[in-house]
Amino acid sequence: MPQVLEFKLPDLGEGLTEAEIVRWLVEVGDVVAIDQPVVEVETAKAMVEVPCPYGGVVTARFGEEGSELPVGAPLLTVAVGSGGGADEGAGSGSGGAGSGAGEVESSGNVLVGYGTGAPVARRRRVRPTALTAAAPARVPVAAVQAAAPAPAAAPVSAAAPAASAPVSVPGAAPDAVLGPVAVVSPLVRKLARQHGVDLRQLVGSGPDGLILRADVESAIRALEEGAGVASLTAVPRPEAVTESASGAVARQSAHRIPLRGVRGAVADKLARSRREIPDATCWVDADATELMAARAAMNSTGDPAAGPKVSVLALLARICTAALARFPELNSTVDLEAREIVRLPEVHLGFAAQTERCLVVPVVRDAQARNAESIGAEIARLTEAARAGRLTPAELTGGTFTLNNYGVFGVDGSTPIINHPEAAMLGVGRIVPKPWVHQGELAVRQVVQLSLTFDHRVCDGGTAGGFLRYIADCVEQPAVLLRTL
Repeated sequence: MPQVLEFKLPDLGEGLTEAEIVRWLVEVGDVVAIDQPVVEVETAKAMVEVPCPYGGVVTARFGEEGSELPVGAPLLTVAVGSGGGADEGAGSGSGGAGSGAGEVESSGNVLVGYGTGAPVARRRRVRPTALTAAAPARVPVAAVQAAAPAPAAAPVSAAAPAASAPVSVPGAAPDAVLGPVAVVSPLVRKLARQHGVDLRQLVGSGPDGLILRADVESAIRALEEGAGVASLTAVPRPEAVTESASGAVARQSAHRIPLRGVRGAVADKLARSRREIPDATCWVDADATELMAARAAMNSTGDPAAGPKVSVLALLARICTAALARFPELNSTVDLEAREIVRLPEVHLGFAAQTERCLVVPVVRDAQARNAESIGAEIARLTEAARAGRLTPAELTGGTFTLNNYGVFGVDGSTPIINHPEAAMLGVGRIVPKPWVHQGELAVRQVVQLSLTFDHRVCDGGTAGGFLRYIADCVEQPAVLLRTL
């Protein structure tokens, strides 16, 4: 007989404790092979595909798309072993289950901290007791939806129930005789608690009556419809409607977007930066005409073996690494516990990349050892991975300095927020033709605004000004870079 194993959400590394289900890659009844990706999840760092260490038939999934699961919560169950098509999914070569002795084989090649050398214990099924057997049946969600708006019920009081009191569902059994609640996800419990839904009065639509998030949301909609009927039954006088009540209605009807996943991580980091870092900003306009001419010369060699074209961002990144070599104070971080400034030997250069989901900051490792062409190739690779949602947590962490090219949005200037725990960020506006005094005469030149936001704890304005001025000098006269090449 096949053995049913439970696969839990593994430790995703980087200290992450939860993940949001973005997309299921398998359905119940599908045959999966060992190490086959079964679900795509988004953490606070990146989106990753989670492979299942067992081969067999998917018998259940836990969690709807868009819901959050903590590390260690069940993801799915897989029937492995002889019969039922499980052997086909595992394959005779890779092994999905032992034959004869019931021994289960697994790859062990899953994410951090999740061992699969031994079979995972099955989730214990709650068996009916004498108390629950004698109790009236719990009410299915469908019955809740049908019962909530029924006009034939007794007159409904206009007074709203207290937010903390559990909401009773019509026709449900009394709380005293209800058995254990079939809920796995703590997020489902939290959602029910926030809306006052008594989980003991619901029968879930999941395996073995498991209450899913969709069941709780259906109950919430049913209860809200019932509240609407109550408001129509007992219409208050116009003078009884207070301003605070109308404001509460407006807040309830507002569209709410959860701050979670990458968006939540960005929000936390930016808020922490503002709380902890005493930042200051300085800026300067620079004539980028010579830089643009140098780039055009680099990309017009006509040699097919010359490699991809060098971008403006790659040139600016190379200028940043040269500037950080001259002003290492800005490639540092602050250790608050030790009350020390930690100057970092390597430059791991982050750059802001806008994706459909949110803004991310991939990191070019060891940028100080790369030339403009190498930096440009790595920026192109990371940008493509960011837009495809394939960046790993390691590619989004560990930066020591960030370059932010907001000129792509058609703006000239900004005051960037430092990417905590870094000490500085260089912002670059759009490069546009502007009137400029060149060699004593008014001319139309390619002008860009550069802004530097820095942590005032690591340096004073003189150092920050010297760094920004060196950047501007390299933009205006790229030959200045030859001194450091």
